[in-house]
Amino acid sequence: MTKAGFVSLIGAPNAGKSTLMNTMIGQKVSIVTPKVQTTRSCIRGIAMENESQVIFVDTPGIFQPKRRLDRAMVSAAWQGAGDSDVIMLVHDVARAQIDADTLRILDSIKEKQVKAALILNKIDLTTPEHVIKRTSALSELYDFTKIFMVSAEKAKGTDDILAWLAEQMPDSPYLYDPDDLSDLPQRLLAAEILREKLFLNLHEELPYQLTVETEEWVERDDGSAEVRCSIYVAREGHRGIILGKGGKTIGRIGKAARQELETMLDRRVHLFTHVKFRKNWLDDPARYRDWGLDFNA
Repeated sequence: MTKAGFVSLIGAPNAGKSTLMNTMIGQKVSIVTPKVQTTRSCIRGIAMENESQVIFVDTPGIFQPKRRLDRAMVSAAWQGAGDSDVIMLVHDVARAQIDADTLRILDSIKEKQVKAALILNKIDLTTPEHVIKRTSALSELYDFTKIFMVSAEKAKGTDDILAWLAEQMPDSPYLYDPDDLSDLPQRLLAAEILREKLFLNLHEELPYQLTVETEEWVERDDGSAEVRCSIYVAREGHRGIILGKGGKTIGRIGKAARQELETMLDRRVHLFTHVKFRKNWLDDPARYRDWGLDFNA
């Protein structure tokens, strides 16, 4: 008998959901940056454990939305949770206090009367005493089905999560090829990796004002791939910041993205980037459809 099911990772921004999923899958499938709200749509990663296929859904961080994109991201996170067999709340235990976003999430799952497990992440960044105290405080707020204490970045305790989840999956044929690690198309993967490097290299609000689209993917005869990505900015003045003097900034960012893509795809990649101004792209329904988000959320 085989098992297969979906596991939603929900939590406040920067709780470590993407890092956790990448660690349990054994390869990077969701981009990771120190900035909050990096994940814009639900990314699926696939892990095999014994005869079970565990399909993780890395959701956008749940926070108090202010803009249309914020509302769409939070709506997608709850939609992903509602469609899953297991919900796991990921909490940054190293924070001095339980953050307001996590408290709102707990109120919501209590109101929805759903079962959830708790993952206390980043235990390597605090003391055992603090972890025990936080575990007690959260347990008083919600009756979790299971509690795990892990360091996603150091892969400490993550094997226990995967073993437990494998047992929770319903009896089912495999829903994806067992060799697949994600359902993310290569075109979207290229755009996401480039967006990650932009997040890591640009400061303040600028990364949130841009989007990346793969315009063309050409398979060359020598086995390499020619990938052309466009970076769309909301303000004309942002083009110069991304390009940098003599194109040095985008050159550095593009090189980092290309090298990571080559490692992930195990092939040569020729990455070409173009920075373009697209007014009001944050209010373009087509962009939201591309991300799997509800424009009217």
